[in-house]
Amino acid sequence: MASYCWSWQRSRDNMCPMRLLNLTRGKLCVFLVLTSFFLLLTCIFASNPPQTCFLNRILASNSTAYMGSAKLDPKNHPEHSGKINYECLHTAFGLLDADIFNDSKMLEIEKGVKELNIPITRANRKLVASVNGGLENPSYLVFNSAWNICHARNAIKQFNYPALSGVQRHGRDEDIAFMSILELGQLIRSKVITSEELTGIFLKRLKRYGPVLESVVTITEELAYKQAKQADQLLAKGTYLGPLHGIPYGLKDIIAVPQYKTTWGSESFKDQVLDIEAWVYKRLKSAGAVLVGKLVTGSLAYDDIWFGGRTRNPWNIEEYSTGSSAGPAACTSAGMVPFAIGSETAGSITYPAARCGVTALRPTFGTVGRTGVMSISESLDKLGPFCRSAADCAVVLDYIRGKDPDDLSSRDIPLADPFAVDITKLTVGYLEDAEMDVVQVLRSKGVNMVPFKLNYTVESVQGILNFTMDVDMLAHFDEWQRSHQDDDYEAQDQWPLELRRARVISAVDYVQAQRMRGKLIREVKENFKVNAFIGNATDWERVCMGNLVGFPVIVVPTGFKKISDAPSNDTRRRTTITMGIYAPPDHDHVALALAMAYQSVTDHHKQRPPIDDLGPNDLIPNPPRAVVPPRQLF
Repeated sequence: MASYCWSWQRSRDNMCPMRLLNLTRGKLCVFLVLTSFFLLLTCIFASNPPQTCFLNRILASNSTAYMGSAKLDPKNHPEHSGKINYECLHTAFGLLDADIFNDSKMLEIEKGVKELNIPITRANRKLVASVNGGLENPSYLVFNSAWNICHARNAIKQFNYPALSGVQRHGRDEDIAFMSILELGQLIRSKVITSEELTGIFLKRLKRYGPVLESVVTITEELAYKQAKQADQLLAKGTYLGPLHGIPYGLKDIIAVPQYKTTWGSESFKDQVLDIEAWVYKRLKSAGAVLVGKLVTGSLAYDDIWFGGRTRNPWNIEEYSTGSSAGPAACTSAGMVPFAIGSETAGSITYPAARCGVTALRPTFGTVGRTGVMSISESLDKLGPFCRSAADCAVVLDYIRGKDPDDLSSRDIPLADPFAVDITKLTVGYLEDAEMDVVQVLRSKGVNMVPFKLNYTVESVQGILNFTMDVDMLAHFDEWQRSHQDDDYEAQDQWPLELRRARVISAVDYVQAQRMRGKLIREVKENFKVNAFIGNATDWERVCMGNLVGFPVIVVPTGFKKISDAPSNDTRRRTTITMGIYAPPDHDHVALALAMAYQSVTDHHKQRPPIDDLGPNDLIPNPPRAVVPPRQLF
């Protein structure tokens, strides 16, 4: 059963997680929930200008009168020198769907808010909310996505990668740029190419195509050549660190790297330099990988708009990439990096991967540590790889997974080796929106394919996700909103609107949403009767459900179709077709194995987007004619 638990610093590693929201400190939790409710009232009532209809409009004077059973009358309570605006008071409580109190009780609450809640709120805010981004002071209410949460710890075993033979260096740099990690790794290991040479190829492509696609924030050229030379020197001494040794890559620009800007894609933070080494960066550095660029994130990890523009889809440059991992998806698709690390809270891996036609894995929640990464929601955020193939995703995952000591939700998940999974023993469901060609391919590989529907009764899945994500995000960017930096945000219909609304979600309603999340998790677990299932990777309900439950999905390219309103029949621009392969939590190896099986007999993932040659009679108008679809919170 997935769980939330109070996890204390000194004892958390010895505690078996409790069931969802089964908090043993019951009385304390009731107090905290009620107090938090009043704290949210404070956010509405306190520190507002005179023209707003809040506390200074509720009372003509700043009353602190004790409200007992006595009749409410300013004459009886001299502290109230003016008229009490009960209509406005009821309106304020109504914003929280809490207009259930009589006048006496509301004023009693007002007194308690001023005397107890406001001092607590301000003291807490001063201690933990003065820095934006959620990099410090993580919540100790920890989500565990495992369905079998009391299993004994198992040693993490490295995957057994396939040995490649006969890999040769291509003559053109472009051909090299689209080789897989395992192929490039073999070239480096056999010293057919040096890491420094390979790094130079990808740096040139980042410089050439980055401005076109608006997909690169910072090129880390000095660091890249330094790391590449170190990789070559180690190899010359006989030390080979594995398939990522000397391989260039990019990081979504919410991941901190010392001495380089970590902008979070936002005008508010575009000059920010964090003296932090993100855990995932440390893991890749220890594997010998070479960081060549900080890639675009949508502003504060929302959609594809950032302070430098809006990231485009290499397969159809008139389109945008969607999702906040826009840079990792576009750059991997265009052969600007062999792989990149992105993140997902709700769709930011699946959507851009599907749009840009790359293979990408959203791992089980807790698989990859998030220290040094901007936080939206500590119970939803996940890091995952964008790659050329499922095999490459497996390689990258193998090096970045594992317990991060500073990320309370991260775990040593004992994944089986995806390269050793016997797929003929698997029963895989296919949903109504699954591509039947994919079903037939997997069936031909010996997989037992059956019709499937994942049933659950919870109707408010999307609402649960929005409550969880928005409240958590606001906790991490409280100072940003209070200092009105949100007024400078790149798209006012995105985070500013979401977080203003989140300000009036009560603690009680937040906890109720988590209780519903628990119900959803239980029902999904009970009805997940297959080893995996396949279906549309970008169905919004499914995206929300999957992220709330925390199970993995790998996005796999399955074909192409003509773009709508093509300017010419000869255009090479295409709309990508993809599918998602979903597995239960802690079974990422199953999804990876099925994806590798599919890609072993297809070549959709090997195709290259037409960023250099759109085709005859195809010019992109400026501005583009493509209609921008309504944005969703990713």
